Formats: sequence, structure tokens, C-alpha cells
Amino acid sequence: MRVNLRHFYCFCEVARRNSINGASPHVHLSQPAITQAIAKLEVELGATLFVRRSSGMFVTEAGEIFLHRVRRALDYIETGGRETLKIAQKDKERGFENFHRLMTAAQLNALIAVVETGNFSLAARQTGVSQPSIHRRARDLEALSGVTLFEKDRSGIRPTATARILVRAAKLAFSEIELGRSELNALNGRETGRLTIGAMSLARAYILPKTLPAYTREFPSHRISIVDGPYDQLLAGLRHGDIDILIGAARKPAPIDDIVQEPLFKDPLAIMMRRGHPLAKRKSVSAAELARYPWIIARAGAPLRARFEELFKTKRAGAPDQTIQCNSFAAIRGLLLESDAVTLLSPHQAHYEIEAGLLKALPHPQGNVARDIAATVRRDWAPTHAQKRFMELLKTPDLVAAQAK
Repeated sequence: MRVNLRHFYCFCEVARRNSINGASPHVHLSQPAITQAIAKLEVELGATLFVRRSSGMFVTEAGEIFLHRVRRALDYIETGGRETLKIAQKDKERGFENFHRLMTAAQLNALIAVVETGNFSLAARQTGVSQPSIHRRARDLEALSGVTLFEKDRSGIRPTATARILVRAAKLAFSEIELGRSELNALNGRETGRLTIGAMSLARAYILPKTLPAYTREFPSHRISIVDGPYDQLLAGLRHGDIDILIGAARKPAPIDDIVQEPLFKDPLAIMMRRGHPLAKRKSVSAAELARYPWIIARAGAPLRARFEELFKTKRAGAPDQTIQCNSFAAIRGLLLESDAVTLLSPHQAHYEIEAGLLKALPHPQGNVARDIAATVRRDWAPTHAQKRFMELLKTPDLVAAQAK
């Protein structure tokens, strides 16, 4: 839907005061303008937000659902605006005190596009808005806030930390509005919505194939997106509202305090190699024996990398002379099949390759070694009914038991 922040402020004030007359001085709009704003919202949403009575205007069930999302959205906008003003005061700049009430959705969308593309021309192409309009909207935000949002460098422009604060606030706010629209559709029997999952390798290879069929049977009209990439990139998407849930190995400690890692299960690790590997017929192997072969290892900071380093931390074991750093399972699979390389991996992640007789899993030399698998969400996340259901499916006894085998 088309986002109009002024209309949302009108909606909230009328709901708070049960009156258009009472809301008028607080949003600085005339009564006819507020009436028109509410009417436009109801048409766009296809829902009645208020019951009109002689004693005032009262929020309907649909209105309560959407009001919850709008309030969360405006809270994000206000928080982003206040953080921006703090920076302006620190830099001895002056912005409007009610900066967050003056921003428009068009300005914020322009800022998002410029920050994501790093270029005014590309931002214009992405949004379908002329470059002069994109430039003007972004610069208007600078004037309202009193802070610099873009700095010139050799490649063109570079967004400041303040610009990134505003972008995160705007994206979280717009995400809330989209979720509100989905909840209204569900109320009206039109179960639609979206679920965007940030999936690390185990989730892509095993967890989601086991979980999503049941979810899609319950919510056949939902749009599902699976996003892969490095953990840091997925975490940034989660914190900006682009991703709803991130599934993968838990980080200890959590990298930032605005996320929650909800435990799913403990994932046992094994030594993985091709079926015809010189060690494949062994029932067990030592770290010293494994050190004689090339190793495929995870990037620094990943839980699997820490487990690899623990395996070879004793002087007796030594360390492999040859290592290849790789996080792509497709590449790992190919390297294992075409060489005598070995790696530390979850048997679940290579489930289909093991079943097909392509790869062999040997016990970890140190016994039962496992990593914690978690579903990571934002601490202030307010999931829809469908998103809650997906989290329940991730924690169903059958799935958890299957992972732990």
C-alpha cells in the first residue's frame, strides 16, 4: 500500500481521542482534512477502522489490529529521528525539534534507495522517480534534521552513520505497515503475507525442506523468500526488517543485544569425506591422522571454524598444512568428491549426499561434539499469526528429533 505518514498520525490521534475534533490541534490539520485522511486509509486497506457514533469515533477490530502496527511503525520513525537529533546537537548543528513528525515516506524511500545503491542515478532508476526528485527529497531530509547524510568520496557519495540510522528506522517502520496489511487480509479471510528467511547452509540443506511443506499447506497464499549469504549480511537484513527469521548456528555470545537466539536443537558434527577416501573404511580417526590431509574450513568467526581450531589445538595433533576456506556447500561438496580433502560438517547438511553414497561421515575424534542451532529474531519482533506458526513448526518434536539423530 502507499504509505502516508501524516495519515497514520491522524489515525493514531483520532483513535486516542475518539474524536476528529480532538485530534485536529495535535496533527495541525483541519477536521475535513483528517476526515479525508481516514477515509483514504479505509479505502486503501479495504477495512473499516472506526465505528462512528454520536458519542465519538471508536476503533473497530480491524482498526485495533492496524493501530498496533501503525504505532510500532511511528515509534521506529520517532526513535530514528531522536537519534538523528542527538547527533545534530553533538555536532553543534540545528535540526527541527519535531523532525520525526516532518519526514515523509517519499523522503525516506529516497534515502533508502540512495543508501542501498550508493548513487542518485541508480536510486532514481530503482524507484522510478526522476533523479532531481530523488536528490531533492534526500537533501530535504538533511535540511530538516540538521545533519549531513551523504559525504563525497572518490567513487561518488557515501552515506553517513546518521543516514544508516534513518534507513534502518524507515525500513522497520515500512515492514510493520506491510505486516498490518497482511493481518487485515487474514481477518477478512484473505490469508496473504510474506515470510523471509535468512538461511545458513544447514537450514537450506535440511531444516527448510523439512519445515516449509507443512507451512505452505497451511498458508498457500503466503510469499516465501529464502535468502542466503554470509552471517553478517543476513544479520544486517534481520535487523533492518528485510528478513524475518535467521536460521543457523548460534553465536556465543550473541553479536548484538537487539536480537534473540531461540534454541532449536544441538547439531552433531562429523568428519566428512568422499566415499572412496583412504580413511573412509575406518571406524574412527585421530586428529593427527586427519592433519595429514587437506582441509576445507569455515571462515573466521563461524562456529564451525572454532570447532576446527579446537580439534587441532594440541601439539600432538599438529595442524593441517593445506586448508581451503569456503562457506559454500556446493563448492565443499565438489572439493570433497574430487580430492582427498576432509571437512568438519553436520551429517544433516550432507544428508542427501550420504544417502546417495557419495560422502562418508566418520565420528568426531573428540566424541560427541555438537553446535547449537537457533532461530534468530529481533528482540522487539512482533510476528504475525502465520510467522508464529512457522516458529512452532521449527520446534515440533518430530523435526527436532530428526535433527538430533
